[in-house]
Amino acid sequence: MRRYSSVPFADVTITGGFWSERLDTVLRTTIPSQHAQLEKYNVLESLKLPQPVPPLTFKPHANGFSTQIFWDSDVGKWIEAASYALSHRRDPVIEAQIEAITDDLEKAQEPDGYVNCWYLEREPQNRWTNLRDNHELYNLGHLLEGAVAYMRATGRDRLMKVMERAFDHVATVFGTRPGQKRGYCGHPEVELALIKAWHATGQRKYLDLASYFVDERGRQPHYFDIERDARGEPAGKYGQGTYEYSQSHLPVREQTKVVGHAVRAFYLYTAMADLAAEHDDAALRRTCETLWQDVTSTRMYVTGGFGPSERNEGFTEDYDLPNDTAYAETCASVAMVFWAARMLNLDLDGQYADLLELALYNNALAGLSREGDTYFYDNKLESDGSHRRWDWHPCPCCTMNVARLVASIGGYVFGLAKDEVAIHLYGGAKADLPVAGGTVRIAETSNYPWEGTIRVAVDPDAARRFTLSLRIPSWCAGARARVNGADVPVTPERGYLRLTRDWMPGDVVELDLPMPPQRLWAHPEVKADVGRVALRRGPLVFCFEGQDQDAPLHRLRLPRDAALHAEFRGDMLGGISVIRAEGSAVTEPSPALYRTAPPAEAHSPLLAVPYYIWCNRGPNPMQVWMRE
Repeated sequence: MRRYSSVPFADVTITGGFWSERLDTVLRTTIPSQHAQLEKYNVLESLKLPQPVPPLTFKPHANGFSTQIFWDSDVGKWIEAASYALSHRRDPVIEAQIEAITDDLEKAQEPDGYVNCWYLEREPQNRWTNLRDNHELYNLGHLLEGAVAYMRATGRDRLMKVMERAFDHVATVFGTRPGQKRGYCGHPEVELALIKAWHATGQRKYLDLASYFVDERGRQPHYFDIERDARGEPAGKYGQGTYEYSQSHLPVREQTKVVGHAVRAFYLYTAMADLAAEHDDAALRRTCETLWQDVTSTRMYVTGGFGPSERNEGFTEDYDLPNDTAYAETCASVAMVFWAARMLNLDLDGQYADLLELALYNNALAGLSREGDTYFYDNKLESDGSHRRWDWHPCPCCTMNVARLVASIGGYVFGLAKDEVAIHLYGGAKADLPVAGGTVRIAETSNYPWEGTIRVAVDPDAARRFTLSLRIPSWCAGARARVNGADVPVTPERGYLRLTRDWMPGDVVELDLPMPPQRLWAHPEVKADVGRVALRRGPLVFCFEGQDQDAPLHRLRLPRDAALHAEFRGDMLGGISVIRAEGSAVTEPSPALYRTAPPAEAHSPLLAVPYYIWCNRGPNPMQVWMRE
């Protein structure tokens, strides 16, 4: 069923200014600073299984649960992000740090292959007794992703061998054979990691284990009930109340609503889309399509954020999308990028690339500061000025997640089939790709996302016939294209302009994607946004920061007939596009709390900046949705 594959990040060179700047920040600042934080908070020390056991770095929650139980996963994500960085630029310091972590994991690993530093250090007698809450398989999944990335970047497989022993052990514990546990992780992630290992090694055992974990999920009798009873816990103790939280309330093929914890959901759906491709599983694909339609039509923020509720870090009900209390976890948008990329490989449908781009450029990218060393965990769409970036977090999952996304950005640019190259994202990238029995160099040049003028140089090693598919974003009207200077009609097929011809060395395609500022209105059932408007230009959603306005945000409005003007400000935040408009502000000076006369208004210029860049000049009031 798989029609396309993503071109590996290591085979793509980023050349454009926007992503080069972000990538360089992650390489030079984010990854080293994260390693320093892992040291500061004793995460790396925990790999050494210190004795006597030290006190917890972070105090447990009221329910007795400590986020330290996730620490192995933070190490795995850091290794993955650092390995992506090594593919761009080898660094002996980073490589030595990863080798030191490998030393510690080798020493910690039990003879049977088990490795989990929390359990080995603090409660070895309880391993594999609480998959619902305690993330043992999730932790191994992130370590496996890190091992795969490091092996691909450097050719070193020592860490991969540690993980192979670990998963050989897992395969003896879990499964359908007599004496095995019929379990799976409460936090999906290991499934997609195992599929990565299958692609990297060609060893079928990884694919089989991933398939088991997905197929077993939600079956009756429910495994989380079985292990709960074995622990002697009462049924009413479970704080989340329902297994919707972990998407285990039903077998996966019976699920039709996106529910529960947002990150868990999208990690699971990523693996489901992968397995639909690997096994030609039409039922699994239909489930993915049903869930996609549900979340994008009723449960998605305009910024590509997901999950309004802090309580479950996830979903509540249709159209519940508050702005000032929005959770919209950075990790959830990163996970959406993963899922969208897999759906795009199942079928070259522009809706998947559109959402990949939306989540990437807006909610996900907002999670990392311009300096590269402070973060957002949750991403509000409205703030009174109290929301601020933090330099670390008791649960620092989003820090490494956004770093590994940016460091691997090249892996989302191109799609590849036997006789086709697709370009999903613009912004400056090049790669030598195997197409139509030969090699074709594709070099895309642009100043995207600030401008929509795209140039694609096509250089096959010899004349070759294949299809070049160029994405025409759904936000774009009036796209124009030329091949070697001659106009070609732009008639997109599900979001892509497909150009099939005999390509010659030196051919050039020019694509113009007009990107005037646009207004967006929400569905009327989104109560928080009735009577309000948001702004978009190209792939970027914009917001209003208080420091750029002449009046407090709550006094401002943007009339529907006000013209919108875009301009590039090279002197602002390293160079960004802004949107200007003539709005109005309530100016009534009367001290009366209530009155019979309407308040006076005066003209007030409005300035909007890209949402991803907000709070990079210090905390200040912000809102995405402006009163009309």
